[in-house]
Amino acid sequence: MTVTIKGVHYDISERTREFLTEKLGHIDPFKDLLVSVDATITKEKTEFRVESNVHFKWGTTAHLEERAQELYPAIENLMKKLDAKISKEKDKVKDHHPKEKDKDKVVE
Repeated sequence: MTVTIKGVHYDISERTREFLTEKLGHIDPFKDLLVSVDATITKEKTEFRVESNVHFKWGTTAHLEERAQELYPAIENLMKKLDAKISKEKDKVKDHHPKEKDKDKVVE
């Protein structure tokens, strides 16, 4: 899994980069399902916009966005959305068909 972090109209400080990397650490259990995560922090006049594009191994791409007046709450809210999206996508891809050896079992 590759992680890309960039800023638009905002220079990403080392503290911000570490905070974002720490928050992305929560998705480590799912890193085998992801190809890449691209995070973009945009400073607008009165607020921050934090966006993320997540590319899954099965070809699905998800775009998530969060806006807030302060940067760190926006990052935290985006990570909550990201966790929920990964869980939802993981459930969609589950194999809902029993394996051949399970079909032979007789229910008593």
